[in-house]
Amino acid sequence: MTPAPETSAVALPAALPATLLRPVRGHHAFEACVEQVATAIRLGVYPLGTTLPPERELATQLGVSRATLREAMAALRQAGLVQTSRGRGGGTVVILKPPTPSARAAARTTPDQRADWLDALAFRRIIEPGAAAMVAEAGLDDMARAQLLASHQEVAAATKPAQYRQSDSRFHLTIAALTGSHRVIESVTSVQATLHEMLLAIPQLETNIAHSDDQHAAVVHAILDGRPDRARRAMEQHCDDTAALLRGLLT
Repeated sequence: MTPAPETSAVALPAALPATLLRPVRGHHAFEACVEQVATAIRLGVYPLGTTLPPERELATQLGVSRATLREAMAALRQAGLVQTSRGRGGGTVVILKPPTPSARAAARTTPDQRADWLDALAFRRIIEPGAAAMVAEAGLDDMARAQLLASHQEVAAATKPAQYRQSDSRFHLTIAALTGSHRVIESVTSVQATLHEMLLAIPQLETNIAHSDDQHAAVVHAILDGRPDRARRAMEQHCDDTAALLRGLLT
C-alpha cells in the first residue's frame, strides 16, 4: 500500500458526520454507502488529509455490514478519493486524486454542468421506467422479443469497460425503440448520452456491474412476462442505484 500522505490533523465539527452519514436505505446498500461517504468527502466533512472513522464505527453508523463497507471503500480508492494503509497507525485517508483524465476533468466541472447532470438523472428516473412499463404493457411480437433478448445478452457478455458502456446504452435504447414513440427514443438517447459522459469519469465498479446485470435481467423478464408494474420498479431501482454512485462520485 502507498503510505498515507503526511498532513496535519484537521478538527471536524462533531455533528457533521452524524448529520450526513445515516443508515442507508434501499435494495442495494453498496451504492448508497458509496454515495454517502463520497458526498461527505466532496462536501468537506472529511477534508483532504483527514482519516475516516474506523471500519467498525463507520459500518455501524451507515447500518451496513463490514463486507459492504469494504466494497464501498474499494470503490472510493478506485475513484481516487481515499487511500488505505495497514498496520499500526494505518487507516483510510482522504487524498482526492482522480486517477484518470476524464475523472480529473469531471472534478473541474462548473456548477452549471453539475446541475445539468443532476437534471439528467432526475429526467432518466421518469422516462426510462415509463418506457419499460409501456413496452411490457403493449406486449412484443417474436421479432421484438428477439431484439430485446439480443441486446440484453450483449451487455451481459461484455468484458471490457468501453464495450460494457456501449452495450449498456444499446440495451436501454432498444427498450426505448420498442415503445414506437419518437419522443421517447429522443429523450432516452439524450439522457443516455449524458449518462455516458458521467460514467466515463468514474471507474467501472464490479459490485455495481453485478447489480446492474441483475437489474437488467429483472427488467427483461418483467417485459417479456407482460408485467408493466414490475418492469417499472426494476428500471427505477436500476436508475436509482446508478444515480447514487454518480451523485456521490461526481456531483
